[in-house]
Amino acid sequence: MWQRWFDRLQPLFLLLALSFVGLLLRSQWPMLQAYPWHFHGGWLTLSALFMLASWGLEVRIWQLLLRVVDGIVPYGAALRMWFLAALVRYIPGNVWQPLSLTLYCQRWGVRPEATLASVALYQVVSLLAVVPIAIIYFGLTGNWGLLTGSLQGLAPWLLALAALPLLLFLLRPGWLMALMNWLLRKIGRAAIDAQLNTAQLIWLLAAGLVNWLLWGASFATLALALGRPATISLGEFSATLVAVYAVAYAVGLLSLLTPSGFGVREGTFYLLLTPLLDGGYVTAIALAMRLWNIFGEVLMALLSVAAERFWPLQPSVPGTMTGQLSSQPTHSPGDRLPGDRLPGDRLPSDGLSIDSAS
Repeated sequence: MWQRWFDRLQPLFLLLALSFVGLLLRSQWPMLQAYPWHFHGGWLTLSALFMLASWGLEVRIWQLLLRVVDGIVPYGAALRMWFLAALVRYIPGNVWQPLSLTLYCQRWGVRPEATLASVALYQVVSLLAVVPIAIIYFGLTGNWGLLTGSLQGLAPWLLALAALPLLLFLLRPGWLMALMNWLLRKIGRAAIDAQLNTAQLIWLLAAGLVNWLLWGASFATLALALGRPATISLGEFSATLVAVYAVAYAVGLLSLLTPSGFGVREGTFYLLLTPLLDGGYVTAIALAMRLWNIFGEVLMALLSVAAERFWPLQPSVPGTMTGQLSSQPTHSPGDRLPGDRLPGDRLPSDGLSIDSAS
C-alpha cells in the first residue's frame, strides 16, 4: 500500500524538491547578480565529466554495500534510484533520500532494513574516506585557513582524533555492522545478518577515496572555468581545492542543520580557503559548485524519470511480478545469487568492475 501511494505521489515529491531548489537559488540571487560570471568552456566540460564519473562511482559503492547487507539491485536500476532520491534530499527533514531509496529498493525485493543499513554504511564509508585526504593535506601544508593561528598547537591532536575511527573500524569491521544494527533497533527495525571484513572495507574505502578525488577535481576544474587568481600556481590551486572540497563536504554532512549541508559547506570553504584566495572569489566558486551540482542532479533526475517511463527496468527476482512490489526478501540472508560478488570476494584489480550479474 505504501509503495502504491509513493508511486502516485512521486511527481509531487519531485515538484516539491524542485520548489525548494528554486528557493535556495532565490536566497542567493543577489550574489549571483553581483558577481561577474565568465566561464571557460573547456574547463567547464572537464568539470562535468569528473562529476559524471564521481556519480557513477558512488552509485557503484552504494550497490556494493547493498550487496553486503543482502540486497541485490542491478547497476542500471541503482543509478535511476540514486538520482531520483538525490533530488528529494533538498526537501527539509534529512529523511527523504533514505526513505525514497527504501521504497525504490522494495521493487527489487530488498528489505527496508537492508536499504537503510546500506545508506548508513555509505555515509560512514564516505566520511572515513575523507580522513586520509585531511591528514595528508593539513599535515603537509599546516594550512587551516582562518583557524590556522588558533589550531596551531592542537592540529596534531585533531588529526590523530580523526584517524581514530578509521583505524578502529579497519581493525574491528564487525563493530561497524554492530553499530548499524544498533541504529536499526533504535528506530524499531529488525537487525540484519551481514558481515563486513577488513578486506571488503579497504576496497570500499579505496573506492571512496577515489570518489572524493573525482569530486574535488570537478570542483577545481569548475573554479578554473571561472578563472584562476594569478597569485597561486595551477598545481597548488588544484591540489588545495581537491582536498578542501572533501573536508568541506564532510563538515556539511555532519552538521545535519540544513538540507544537503547547504550553507555549512560553503562556510567551511570560506574558512579554509580565504587566506589563500580572495573571499569574494571563494564565495563565488563555492556557490557555483553548489549550483553546478544541483543543475546536474536535476538533469539526471529528469532523465531517470524519462528512462523509467520509456525504458522501465523490471525486477528479475523470482516471485516478483511486474507492477507489484514485494516487501519481503525473495532469498534468505546469506544466500548468494549466481555470479554475485562482494567487495572482499576476489574482486577484479580495481575492485569496481560491473559484471553481468549487476
